[in-house]
Amino acid sequence: MRIIHVSDCYLPRLGGIEVQVADLVRAQREAGHDAEVVTATPGEPLPGVHRTVANLPFDLPVHPAGTGHLLRLMAARRPDVVHVHTGAVSPFAWMGVRAAARAGLPLVVTVHSMWDPVTRGIYRSLRALYGWQRWGLVGTAVSEAAARPIRAVAGPGVPVHVVSNGLNLSAWRPEAPAVRPAPGGAPDDVPAGGPEGGAAGEPSYGGPGEGPEGAAGRGIGARPADGTVHVVAVGRLAPRKQPVRLLRLLKQARAQVPEGVPLRATIVGDGPARAQMERYLRSNGMTGWVSLPGRYSRERIRELLAAADVFVAPAPRESFGLAALEARAAGVPVVARTESGVADFVRPGKEGLLGGSFEELVSAVARLARDRELRESIAAHNRGTEPVRSSWPAVLEGFDRCYEQARTLRG
Repeated sequence: MRIIHVSDCYLPRLGGIEVQVADLVRAQREAGHDAEVVTATPGEPLPGVHRTVANLPFDLPVHPAGTGHLLRLMAARRPDVVHVHTGAVSPFAWMGVRAAARAGLPLVVTVHSMWDPVTRGIYRSLRALYGWQRWGLVGTAVSEAAARPIRAVAGPGVPVHVVSNGLNLSAWRPEAPAVRPAPGGAPDDVPAGGPEGGAAGEPSYGGPGEGPEGAAGRGIGARPADGTVHVVAVGRLAPRKQPVRLLRLLKQARAQVPEGVPLRATIVGDGPARAQMERYLRSNGMTGWVSLPGRYSRERIRELLAAADVFVAPAPRESFGLAALEARAAGVPVVARTESGVADFVRPGKEGLLGGSFEELVSAVARLARDRELRESIAAHNRGTEPVRSSWPAVLEGFDRCYEQARTLRG
């Protein structure tokens, strides 16, 4: 099948959408598909990547005449399906939607973000103005939490399926011998260690930098002998991810842990909120046990997770949580919000703990730090099972079904 992917952002930019689209294209090519990418992101030439770039300030990934360029490319390439990838607001990607609809091509649109009330209002207005719900598109979201607001706006005439983000599970599986699954596993869980297809790209959404480790970050990949509980978080340090709120969570959780249980935390990533986080750590006397080592490569994140006891993903509007999935695949208990996309692969008491409020997240982290038996039970379950819905074979099968439905809608 010939597939054209359209995305505002793509490599060499490193973010959740960019890396996920690159990995999807790689997996589809390995499965025998002819997959190409059209993007408004400037960069070096890459095989099968068409860059529609305008000379705009800050290398903004948009093109004022993008629809015309995309129409001409689609006419020349004659794809079997056009697969568009959008965030909350993605002008170039929606030009791809418009171009595919005008060309009469089968069309699948994947929304990688969570639509907040403002975003929902924007798409309701665009629906009234352009009638995009009548363009014959098939929608997908990366989680049930992300799909619900899309379905509410799109209406019953637009099918919206959930197709998970993909992960090369075998690459994140811990090296220690896997245990059998914990009793009561869901049908999605399978014993770890079986064959798993697909490949993961080298760069992490967290970026390729190695970054210095702080005092609390020494000994990556090795567990301390004094029983220290190591809490880890990975992600972009952006305000919408509420990283300073994460520091407050760690501070309050530590206050609920007995003094005899040492606690340390490593927060991997970089972004505009880093300076504010550093000021918070200094002003609250947390620099001795909380480390901000910067960006890590995927290999280094794997090493970090091998020595982690708890992974925290506190953002309430997390559409999926790829870093949390990596931690779960690596065998680490995950703490996350009940209403986030992480709840698709983390069940309370099975793969981790979920909280519906900030206070409940604090209690969950403190509980796992205090309760070694619970922590090790969850870790054993995660090491012994795999979230197969996020394996590349399952993801490719899900998109293949969406492609066929889109082709049926186009007759």
